[in-house]
Amino acid sequence: MPRLAIAQLRPTKGDYGANLQKIGGVLAQIAKLDPPADLVVFPETATSGYFVEGGVRDVAVTAGTLFRDLTVQHAAAGAPPVDVAIGFYEVFQNHFYNSCLYASLGNASPGHASSGGAAPGIRQVHRKVFLPTYGVFDEERFVDRGREIRAFDTRWGRAAILICEDAWHSLSGTIAALQGAQLVIVPSASPARGTGMDEEGIRLPASVVRWERILRGMADEHGVWVAFASLVGFEGGKGFPGGSVVVSPAGDIVLRGPLFEEAVLTYDVDFEEITRARAEAPLLADLEVNLPHLIKSLGSGERRAGSRARKRATVKFDPATNGTAPRSPLPAPKIHVVGRGVEEGDPLQIDADLARRWLVSFLKDEVVRRRGFPKGIVGLSGGVDSSLTAFLAVEALGKENVIGVRMPYRTSSPESLDHALLVIQTLGIQAVTIDITAAVDGYLAQVGQNGDVDPTRRGNVMARERMIVLFDLSAKYKALPIGTSNKSERLLGYFTWHADDTPPVNPLGDLFKTQVRALARHVGVPEVILRKPPTPDLVPGQTTEGDFGISYDKVDRILYYLIRGMKPAEVVVRGFTPEEVAKVAGRLESTHWKRRLPTVAMMSQTAIGEFYLRPVDY
Repeated sequence: MPRLAIAQLRPTKGDYGANLQKIGGVLAQIAKLDPPADLVVFPETATSGYFVEGGVRDVAVTAGTLFRDLTVQHAAAGAPPVDVAIGFYEVFQNHFYNSCLYASLGNASPGHASSGGAAPGIRQVHRKVFLPTYGVFDEERFVDRGREIRAFDTRWGRAAILICEDAWHSLSGTIAALQGAQLVIVPSASPARGTGMDEEGIRLPASVVRWERILRGMADEHGVWVAFASLVGFEGGKGFPGGSVVVSPAGDIVLRGPLFEEAVLTYDVDFEEITRARAEAPLLADLEVNLPHLIKSLGSGERRAGSRARKRATVKFDPATNGTAPRSPLPAPKIHVVGRGVEEGDPLQIDADLARRWLVSFLKDEVVRRRGFPKGIVGLSGGVDSSLTAFLAVEALGKENVIGVRMPYRTSSPESLDHALLVIQTLGIQAVTIDITAAVDGYLAQVGQNGDVDPTRRGNVMARERMIVLFDLSAKYKALPIGTSNKSERLLGYFTWHADDTPPVNPLGDLFKTQVRALARHVGVPEVILRKPPTPDLVPGQTTEGDFGISYDKVDRILYYLIRGMKPAEVVVRGFTPEEVAKVAGRLESTHWKRRLPTVAMMSQTAIGEFYLRPVDY
């Protein structure tokens, strides 16, 4: 009965040496276990972090180099003999791969595990076969595809490795099981996306729920153990959730790691459960019997598909139908909603507590761990966005490490100052007040426009002056500016370019305004702030919804549908007027430029962001 350990780690981005030290620390930790672990499974790209893009060539090593370095760490840790499965970027025969090394470290004693006395060495290198190149992923641009899935023998039994998306293809698990794998090892670096709930009512990111369903299906169908090791931490705002699991051959999750936290988990795997599971559901045995016939039918199916394709190519054109058969109208797609207490048809409902934990973890990683700042600084306007940001920052960094800055102009609402002060006093954070009137008016007087300037210009100068203040105070206090813009404002372009949206980290940028309100209420932002109409407070009497000519409740839902690819006509049938949809769509389509860095004329083979690719935090 081998003892399995899973180490869900937060690697230091792009630092192979530092990550080896962390791996050595895990080996030292498991050295204290009694009985000792037989196998430690680390996540995908544990030696470098996942989103390194063009940095792959800097962090990739050969399997032999990694084995040598692990041997040194193992000896320094004083750990007993142990097998390791560890994800890394590999260079092999002049190609780069996303790989997982399986190796035995240390000389096993005759009584160790099941086979005893196995010599140290590399047992297997699996190279990821299915490379995601969609959404946030761009793997195939930087690494080559592996070409095979192979089970292999270890000193405790037989195993196979599937890296992340490999496991999403049901055929991969089938191949591993048919080759005799008793344990399928799945190292992963899959960012968390969405919110959902599993069958037991546990609140999890929706992507984690889907992962668990896939892993349980693989284990249950084939009667195998599955060990899933997930990366932890944030890279460029994309959060790896942890939540590593061990799944039994009956498809039950018998061990689950915490969310957004590093952890080492252990479980004693009983291979007799494979025998029981396969006796109760002999699906694998049935497949083994029928596989030769199925393979034959697969070949004939390909021939039939080719024949159908040829027939389709000779179909005559019918001018009466313009070459197509008439089709009935498609039904409106059903909105898929997940989460506790969600009303059908409301796609913007969020799990507030999961969102809070997610964003607090984001701030810890991005401010302190990734950028090395001990403190954060937040411009407080007295509105709900900046108030929520301050509340999250205090939970992430501690109230002694958050600075709230009020930056009034002579026309600013006294209520804005009062509400910002209320947040400062409620949280007990350090406060700084900088009146920007002299700076703004002094500049406008210099250009001969003070007193009769366009309100939009004056507002833009005010917004940019506030960023000058924040970034200067950042240098003074060694505190990273934390942004406060929400997703609704960003999509509508309702911010001053190179002002509101310039802070280097922003916890709210993927939350619609209505979601910000829900989360703010959950964390305890004062009700008086939640109830008042949103305003940028750049012009006396100005309100955001007055500028839009439409409420946030409608704006957010229209945006939700539009950015998922729905046509305006499809959005209208969901309860909006054509004018409302056109207004939101017009702002969305006309403000893409505000959400991007300046456009640079590309002239070389090393243009930044086109050929020279490095993620923001590497």
